[in-house]
Amino acid sequence: VQLQASGGGLVQAGGSLRLSCAASGRTFRTYAMGWFRQAPGKKREFVAGVGWSNGNTYYADSVKGRFTISRDNAKNTVYLQMNSLKPEDTAVYYCFAQTHQTSWGQGTLVTVSS
Repeated sequence: VQLQASGGGLVQAGGSLRLSCAASGRTFRTYAMGWFRQAPGKKREFVAGVGWSNGNTYYADSVKGRFTISRDNAKNTVYLQMNSLKPEDTAVYYCFAQTHQTSWGQGTLVTVSS
């Protein structure tokens, strides 16, 4: 599975961004897709995920109520709507797809200025 992420950028605190991640290739047995992020000097951490067949969603506590993950099965695309952004949300965001293995996108930088 190949993943192409987009939508990162620079935004002021309190603003919004929407990330997209399109999957291609052997996507017919996708179990879940979602996002991790890695801030400078920190470990990569889980942000949000969605079950591909049932649509169940999962969030890190730090983003609950601010971020919303959604999917478009027909387009093999997952989205992350990020609202009320904070400077601590600044990171490179990586999308992932869980099939028989885990595939990663190239990362997209989100910078939130105070």
